[in-house]
Amino acid sequence: MRLFLIAGEPSGDRLGAALMQGLRHLVPDVEIVGIGGPAMTAEGLESLFPMEVLSVMGLAEVVPRLPELLRRRDAAVAAIADLRPDALITIDSPDFCLRVVARARRVRPSLPVIHYVAPSVWAWRPGRAEKMARHVDHVLALLPFEPPYMQAAGMSCDFVGHPVVTEPRATPAEAAAFRARAGGEVALVLPGSRRGEVTRLGPVFGEAIEQLPRGSRVVVPTVPHLEPVLREMTRGWPFDPILVTDPADKRAAFGAATAALAASGTVSLELAASGTPMVIAYDMNWFSWQIVSRMLRVDTGTLVNLIAGRNVVPEFHGPACRAGPVGAAFARLMSVPSERDRQTQALSDAMDALGRGGVAPGLRAARSVVDHLAK
Repeated sequence: MRLFLIAGEPSGDRLGAALMQGLRHLVPDVEIVGIGGPAMTAEGLESLFPMEVLSVMGLAEVVPRLPELLRRRDAAVAAIADLRPDALITIDSPDFCLRVVARARRVRPSLPVIHYVAPSVWAWRPGRAEKMARHVDHVLALLPFEPPYMQAAGMSCDFVGHPVVTEPRATPAEAAAFRARAGGEVALVLPGSRRGEVTRLGPVFGEAIEQLPRGSRVVVPTVPHLEPVLREMTRGWPFDPILVTDPADKRAAFGAATAALAASGTVSLELAASGTPMVIAYDMNWFSWQIVSRMLRVDTGTLVNLIAGRNVVPEFHGPACRAGPVGAAFARLMSVPSERDRQTQALSDAMDALGRGGVAPGLRAARSVVDHLAK
């Protein structure tokens, strides 16, 4: 069996790596080719080109990069046509992936297509499911309430859970050792996994942390390709920030943290998995926000809140993403134990809802793929 996988951003890369592990467990001789990042590369994928070139978000951000993105799309389609995989599996990044799918299907109409991560039609742009169903046969959903939306649009869909529930966590000893090295109450600051996010949110977060209580130690986990950008950006931040890129140090920092300030996205689930209370903040280009905000169908952009059914995690989006209120909420979370306790049960419940304690999501996703192709 030969499968072509495409991931376009770090969260998709982690999903792809877990899926690759599951597929190799079920089909030891499976051949996996495609596009991915460091996690998928560690599982043996030789990426067609660096995944980072696809990690762009927002209309105003995409337009200047459009010629390059179109070239990458065409390169992916050409590789699919040449390698003739038994199936194409696209992982999140729908703006890029589904354009590849549409063109690949023109070349090979019978190509089975599976998309990993259901579009959040419950939140905005409900018509995306019907549009996706023109070219996608089967969907692997991360959230338990998503399959009915996909099935109503004409695709089969399985809830497979989220790999975040099986990712290793720091031991109490590792967390304590990191806390001792930090020399204070650890305040995590996570301004995003894309360069555009970091350059937009970094200054806001840097100003927000000025309100943290004395004795705080700011820790900034990041990925290697963004480390130079953040090192330069944090040079003038208070509390002498510690930058962390090693995965083991990142786990220890999550375990050691009193609380976190993070960009909206998958990182909120990583924090929930470690039991770390958080404040979420996110902003985008003004033009992009004007469009997106008018399309929203829910009043929260944080998955923990969505799963909990209430806004237990403070969040600041769009015009609300300003240093004053964000910093006040973060400072309160760092200094008031009852504020942190208010989140604890909701974080645990979210992990249970996403599959903690059951079959590993990567293996569940792999079984769904194999079963679908067998049909």
